[in-house]
Amino acid sequence: MVHIQLLILSTVILSTLMFQSKPVVKASGFSVEIIRGDSPLSPFYNASRRSSEMLMKNVVHSMSRIKHLRCLINQKCAQSVVIPVEACHLMKFYIGTPPVDFFAILDTGSDLTWVQCVPCTKCYSQNSSLFDPNASSTYRTLSFDSQTCRAFGGKQYSKTSDCQYQVFYGDSTNSTGILGSDTLSFHSTFVQKTTFPNFIFGCGRNNQLSLQNADVAGIFGLGGGSSSLIYQMRDQIDHRFSYCLVPHTSEGVGKLFLGQESIVSRPGVVSTPLVSKSPDTFYYITLEGVSIGDKTVRSSSGKGNIFIDSGTTLTALAQDMYDSVVAMVKGAIEEQPLKNPPGTIGLCYKADANVTVPDMVFRFSGADVRLKPVNTFDVNGDAVCMQIVPSFDPVSIFGNYAQINFLLEYDLDKRIVSFLPTDCTRH
Repeated sequence: MVHIQLLILSTVILSTLMFQSKPVVKASGFSVEIIRGDSPLSPFYNASRRSSEMLMKNVVHSMSRIKHLRCLINQKCAQSVVIPVEACHLMKFYIGTPPVDFFAILDTGSDLTWVQCVPCTKCYSQNSSLFDPNASSTYRTLSFDSQTCRAFGGKQYSKTSDCQYQVFYGDSTNSTGILGSDTLSFHSTFVQKTTFPNFIFGCGRNNQLSLQNADVAGIFGLGGGSSSLIYQMRDQIDHRFSYCLVPHTSEGVGKLFLGQESIVSRPGVVSTPLVSKSPDTFYYITLEGVSIGDKTVRSSSGKGNIFIDSGTTLTALAQDMYDSVVAMVKGAIEEQPLKNPPGTIGLCYKADANVTVPDMVFRFSGADVRLKPVNTFDVNGDAVCMQIVPSFDPVSIFGNYAQINFLLEYDLDKRIVSFLPTDCTRH
């Protein structure tokens, strides 16, 4: 999911409107479980699906997402990109009073959170009940003539005074509905319940999603834009969050940390500056080079040449850097690569060839991040394939395979991203 140009919010307007009626209450810190889309704990889980099928789907969807991200960065489109089921991460949260629980797709590459609501003119199949605004005593709709509605780029909904939003994504996925506010809450390992009043989100009444028969209510945006949870609740969570993603072979869950629990300060942590670029949804950092052993490929791009995206499975590098990394990998692995790798994957080896995959060091500005084989290669049927592909633009993407077993902290006050190697199955 990516920046929604129809929902650009003025930081000045939002900061004066969001919490004017209630004092700011800081959350001391809490965590929420993150469930992989292909995990047995996921409502998408399909035990009969082979690993090769999942990997190929991830590749196809990643390539499609990368193309569309380029479109958005170059400001040639106003749509978002859908995360494939197998590549997505899910989060459980609660909306309303009394609170109703939902699963939504978690994404650092989008801002607006929306769920399916009643009355629904056209909704995709959802196993759980839709959110009913009339059943919540704390739900409020935004008026179309309010400053907040105008700041979100909303308009009048039909013949009512409600504020309408529209979100369009890279495929047939879309959502149209009412912008409203309600109490958002999480159940956590550290505290029984953490509550955020007046959270603005989309109440979808006409929705289409490229997922069938799954218990997912919508999209939960953690991007850097001002309609995201991170910006709306920035004062309560100290404008910081972190997460830890488990390997795809694990049946465990990852964790999202907000507030004080998100702080990464243990030995071994490295940090790199965030770079401000458009669209502000994305978390841009600077990749200076990639190393294997004593060999290093230097980037010819400038600052902010790569961004971190939890919704893209694979890592995408600019074509010249990708070609050089492939050459380094081939030089470090004694076995011969497959001449005709499966699908669109560029570099594969026979799975039974006892291939020893080397560590790769991604040299970000001020932070050397060592990627293990779990971050860079995966099994695709009878082949072991590199999970790095060429980008379609000088701007590269640090995908969620590369983020496995790292505790990543986003400190939006200090404007840094920190990496700490971590066994996320035990964190």
